[in-house]
Amino acid sequence: MLRPGPFRSGMRRSWALRQRVSEARFSGKRWLVAGLGNHGMPGTRHSVGMAVLGQVARRLGVAESWARDPRCAADLALAPLGDAQLVLLRPRRLMNINGHSVAQAAELFGLTAEEIYLVHDELDKPLGKLALKLGGSARGHNGVRSCISCLKSSAMPRLRVGIGRPTHPNMIPDHVLGCFSPEEQELLSPLLDQATDLLLDHIRARSQEPPSGL
Repeated sequence: MLRPGPFRSGMRRSWALRQRVSEARFSGKRWLVAGLGNHGMPGTRHSVGMAVLGQVARRLGVAESWARDPRCAADLALAPLGDAQLVLLRPRRLMNINGHSVAQAAELFGLTAEEIYLVHDELDKPLGKLALKLGGSARGHNGVRSCISCLKSSAMPRLRVGIGRPTHPNMIPDHVLGCFSPEEQELLSPLLDQATDLLLDHIRARSQEPPSGL
């Protein structure tokens, strides 16, 4: 008798997630939170958004619940947040086409651009600094630009995580695709906690707002 291998096990997890998604009748508020980055390149500055999502998943007790969903080429985890539900998403695509995964997941869950949070790296802020931006332009970020293009909207709130800008423009590609230095790693752990606090507090506050039009 054949033992179930990693592929077969992964297929079961993906199927189980699809069942939860399709069968769930969630009556509360639902938000999609996407950690932008390059799939297969964890630990790099450009993928710090995915690191934040990992911390969010740990905080909400769903770190072992990630499952691949081929319909949106992403890893998903569903997490409760009070009366709301978060759909955590890490695209299994390169940064420049992350928007395809985000838009496909938005369609899958029936969410609008205003109900989607993007978490991504920010060159124009030093490491250790965070900012929550409510919509607007991509500001040169290719992952955000992809999301705006695929969603046909720029209304998504963004949590911008500072990674610092190198002194010379020619150093930018190596900087964003490089891993954090040992000195930066000391700042990273508390930064991920702060980013999680800021993100969840903002979502909690919005979840308590009355529906628009009332």
